[in-house]
Amino acid sequence: MAELQDIEMIISTDDTKGVFAISLVEKPAIEEDFIALSSHSNYGIDLKIADKKRGVVVGLALVPDKRIFREMKGQKFNIFFSKSTIAKSAEMFMKKLHLADVTEEHAVDVDGPFVFESWIVEDTKNDKSNIFNLNAPEGSWVIMMKINNGELLEKIDNGTLKGFSIEGGFDGLEKLEQSAVELTDDQKVKELQDIVSDDNLSEKGKIEQLKKKLNEQE
Repeated sequence: MAELQDIEMIISTDDTKGVFAISLVEKPAIEEDFIALSSHSNYGIDLKIADKKRGVVVGLALVPDKRIFREMKGQKFNIFFSKSTIAKSAEMFMKKLHLADVTEEHAVDVDGPFVFESWIVEDTKNDKSNIFNLNAPEGSWVIMMKINNGELLEKIDNGTLKGFSIEGGFDGLEKLEQSAVELTDDQKVKELQDIVSDDNLSEKGKIEQLKKKLNEQE
């Protein structure tokens, strides 16, 4: 079997990049124009209920240098995030006040939940995540979220929703080894129409994908 190409996800100086939402998911959603990752499916770590009475849950959003399989446009490859990119992602997420930008299964915007604690693991022995047995490697991004939604909390409690998943835009996918094909105007329009009509994307996800696609088509 041929060795898969490893693609590092990075954030350039483009201020539109980074994580713009957190999703509560059962399985990973694999999109072509932005990254949607499930911490449960990719890392084998369940979302933990830290305090059911208060509706507090905790889990990992990103783990450094973890190879994550992807298949896109007929190509199979791995992506990964460095410690520095994860730290920058967490910082930009807070700076841009995306704390209440939460979706379910990358498809439905939900009201009520919000991130109220976010930190990078710097000392695996003494990190707060050990209280919840997350086994978080150094450089991991940990999130605590308040779930002001009884239905969502029940889905987490019964295992229907198993992990946090990021939604974000990153650089790096342009390094995929693929031949460049000039699209016709009709093909470009169809790409945009496909994004708008995709019922599996949240409104925020559609907006971010449309921005990226328009930039690519310029």
